[in-house]
Amino acid sequence: MNITGILIATLVVSVIGLFIGLFLGVAGIKFKVEVDEKEEAVLAALPGNNCGGCGFPGCSGLAAAIAKGEAAVNACPVGGETVGAKIAEIMGVEAEAGEKMVAFVKCAGDCDKARVDYDYTGVEDCQMLSFVPNGGPKSCNQGCLGYGSCVKVCPFDAIHVVNGVAVVDKEACKACGKCIEACPKHLIELIPYKSKYAVACSSTEKGPVTMKECQVGCIGCGICVKQCEHDAVSVSDFHAAIDQEKCVGCGACEKKCPKKSIVSL
Repeated sequence: MNITGILIATLVVSVIGLFIGLFLGVAGIKFKVEVDEKEEAVLAALPGNNCGGCGFPGCSGLAAAIAKGEAAVNACPVGGETVGAKIAEIMGVEAEAGEKMVAFVKCAGDCDKARVDYDYTGVEDCQMLSFVPNGGPKSCNQGCLGYGSCVKVCPFDAIHVVNGVAVVDKEACKACGKCIEACPKHLIELIPYKSKYAVACSSTEKGPVTMKECQVGCIGCGICVKQCEHDAVSVSDFHAAIDQEKCVGCGACEKKCPKKSIVSL
């Protein structure tokens, strides 16, 4: 190959390269995706668990909502006040004081206290037990099934099945809400971390029925209501409930509960 051919080939390759470079440069400018610097900073401040406890599709979804002003700066239940303060600084606003919440299982009917109708052998998944007789082997069909659907979805190892009942470790719980969604009996709720007492039962059966099914089931007797001087306890559908905003933690209801359905936390 002579020198002329080499020069022509080099020139052609150079022109093609220059054309491609110009084309990519123009395309990059035309189709450039604008990045919100605040959104990126907020995303970096979030813990990155992508648990969905904030109600948005992962941390990126929450970051976008915060940057647009569609979510509170302390909306991340996992990050808590520390992360909320960092994001507030990024957004240039004041962080509102948020109350720490934890999950609570409204059932204490473990293997020693709850009556069992039959021995179950099969898939150990609470959601699958809706297809078996009475919704599970326990006589109380409103109690914890104890097969750990909530345990499987918890990303923080904050809930475990102990003697047939799910129990929450309040120090490890981040209030993401995944266990609440997973429980087919709807036994788990979020309560303030500072709560002193709660009703560990969800049964709405009449007293005689509940007493046959579980030793610690709430019978709706109303003794707790009479003992409370702060109007924090009520009974509806044969079931007691504590208003945590009114409760002062005196413990009078727990001391007088004949079935020990009210527990200290």
